[in-house]
Amino acid sequence: MATINDNYLKLKAGYLFPEIARRVSAFAEANPDAPIIKLGIGDVTEPLPEACRTAMVKAVEDMGDRTSFHGYGPEQGYLWLREKIAQHDFQSRGCDIDASEIFISDGSKCDCGNILDIFGSNNSIAVTDPVYPVYVDTNVMAGHTGPANETGEYGGLTYLPISAANAFTASIPHEKVDLIYLCFPNNPTGAVASKEHLQAWVNYARAHGSIILFDAAYEAFITDPTIPHSIYEIEGARECAIEFRSFSKNAGFTGTRCALTVVPKTLMGKADDGSEVALHGLWNRRQSTKFNGVSYIVQRGAEAVYSPEGQAQTKALIDFYMENARIIREQLTAAGIAVYGGVNAPYVWVKTPNDLTSWDFFDKLLHTCHIVGTPGSGFGAAGEGYFRISAFNSRENVNEAMRRITEKFRV
Repeated sequence: MATINDNYLKLKAGYLFPEIARRVSAFAEANPDAPIIKLGIGDVTEPLPEACRTAMVKAVEDMGDRTSFHGYGPEQGYLWLREKIAQHDFQSRGCDIDASEIFISDGSKCDCGNILDIFGSNNSIAVTDPVYPVYVDTNVMAGHTGPANETGEYGGLTYLPISAANAFTASIPHEKVDLIYLCFPNNPTGAVASKEHLQAWVNYARAHGSIILFDAAYEAFITDPTIPHSIYEIEGARECAIEFRSFSKNAGFTGTRCALTVVPKTLMGKADDGSEVALHGLWNRRQSTKFNGVSYIVQRGAEAVYSPEGQAQTKALIDFYMENARIIREQLTAAGIAVYGGVNAPYVWVKTPNDLTSWDFFDKLLHTCHIVGTPGSGFGAAGEGYFRISAFNSRENVNEAMRRITEKFRV
C-alpha cells in the first residue's frame, strides 16, 4: 500500500472556511426558508469591470483566428502585462521593480503556499496570531512544524500575537527567525503598517539574513496616503522580501484567477554548502516545472485594469466595498460593539459582545440573525473572542445584515 504524507494528519479537523461552509449548509438544510446573508469568506459580489470584460471578449475572439491564436504562454506571464504592473504598481511609487522580477500566477493564495518549494525544511518561521490560515497550514503540510497543542498552535512556529493593545502590528521578535509572514492591510484584522514599522522589519530581516513573505493582496484598499502599498517602498526591501499581490479583490477576479509574485533578482538564500543562491532563479525554475501559466484571455483582462477605463472602474469597485465597510463599522460601533479595521481594508474585526467565544458568536449570528461571518479563533489562538465581517457584498445585504445584528446585539 502506498504511504501518505503524514504531515496532513497534523492538520486540525477542518480548514476554517470548509468548516464554516459545513455549519452553514447544515443550518440551511434544516431551515430552508431562512434568508442567509454571507459576510464570511472574502469573496467579491460585484461584476468584473467593463474594461476587463471587453478585453477578455476580444481575447476570446483572438483565440478563434489562427493568426492571433495563443497556445502555451510564458510561465512567468506575458511581458505586456508584467510591464504594466511594474510601471503602475511599483515604479510609480518609487519602487525599483523590473518587469523581469514579476511572475504572473493564478492566485496569491497559491503562491503563498507554493513559495515553500524553494526554501529548506530547517528554516525557523514566524507568523502573526491571528493569521491567514494558509501560511500555517502549508507549512504543516510541508513538514515544517510539530503537532498542534490544545490551543491549535503548532510546534516549531514562532507566533507573534497581535491585538488591540499593539494596534494589531506584531512586535519584532528577539530571537532570529528565517521566514517571516507579514500581511498588510491585514487579513483578518484590517490593520495597516506604517512605513516606520515596515522599516523596522526590513532592518531586522537584513540583520539576520531573514526573508519577509509580504502579502499585499489588499493594498488597493488603503485610503491613508501615508501608508505604504508595497514592501518595496521601504529601503533595503529588495534584499530581504518577496511580495504577493492579487487581482481578486481590487478587480473582482476571485473566479477568474490572476495574481502576481515579485522576487527581486537581488534576493539571496543560502545553500547547504554555505554559498548564496538567487531566489529569483529558483522560483523561475519552480514555476517553469510545475506551472503552465495563466491563460492568455485572463491576462488580457488583467492588463485592462491598467487602462484609464480600467483604473476608474476598479476604483469604483474599491470605493463601493469600502463604503460597505464604513456602514458595518459605524453601525456596529453605534450599537456599542467594539470594532477595528474597515478603514484601509475591506474587513471589520469585531470584539464579540457579552464575552461570547468566537464560534458561539458565529452560531448565534447564524441561528438568530441568519448572518454568516468568520470566527476569530479560526485565525489563531489570539483571535479568540473576535469575529471577522467582510465588506464584500451588495449594499442591500450589508444594510439588512447590520439591521439584524444591531437589533439583536445592541450593547
